[in-house]
Amino acid sequence: QRTTLLRHARAARFAYNWGLARRMEEYEKTGKSSNAIGLHRQLNVLKKTDFPWMYEVSKCAPQEALRDLDRAYKNFFEGRAKYPKFRSRKRGIGSFRLTGSIAVFHDSVQLPRIGRVRLKEKGYLPTEGVHILSATASEKAGRWFVSVQVEEEIEALINVGPIVGVDVGISPLAKVSDGAVIENPKALARFEWKRKRLQRSLSRKMKDSRNRLDAKTRLAKCDLRIASIRRDAQHKATTMLATTKSVIGVESLNVAGLLKNHCLAKQLA
Repeated sequence: QRTTLLRHARAARFAYNWGLARRMEEYEKTGKSSNAIGLHRQLNVLKKTDFPWMYEVSKCAPQEALRDLDRAYKNFFEGRAKYPKFRSRKRGIGSFRLTGSIAVFHDSVQLPRIGRVRLKEKGYLPTEGVHILSATASEKAGRWFVSVQVEEEIEALINVGPIVGVDVGISPLAKVSDGAVIENPKALARFEWKRKRLQRSLSRKMKDSRNRLDAKTRLAKCDLRIASIRRDAQHKATTMLATTKSVIGVESLNVAGLLKNHCLAKQLA
């Protein structure tokens, strides 16, 4: 199954890069370029002769990648992002999205052309009372993750708690106007110290050597752990606020601008 997942990620990355190159070529010649539907039709014709290996994966992987390319162009034209870039294998294996016959169970998930994949963490994905739209599989630091997009009826939360304001902090995670302070997890400092040590170790390794590859893998796993700790703390904090407060006021900050400051980015990320 790991090989099949890699093939799907490769097909999605290839389709995205092929579509981007094709759109750039068409625009240079005619001043116009094809959308995702037109590119998918062209790719289906080329698959028979030039890319027969793409028949080994679900048709959804390249199709959804071309739709992602459409969204990237839309974000560029609307000023929300820079011009789309080619996806490099050096930045990681990447991800792919599937639609169609997807089923979620307590301990596994059924994906088209891949089969039933066992889950390491059980009970997190919704299994009842939801309509599954798509599933996205992504690889990070040697581990595979799956996220499922669903349509679900969620009851409105009614709270009678106080009205508070929340201030994003630098040392603590956040401060609440009622005096509560939400601290960063203690484990975060320990893993950030470990990351510095791994970064120094990586810098000493010979380029393109096996030892450097191993050091890079260890650093990626540490980065993933830090990101998971941060995300978990943020989710717990927002859940606590949403379930205990009736109205929450927040600062009007330019977070994207603050993240460009390397002195503040780590605390705000």
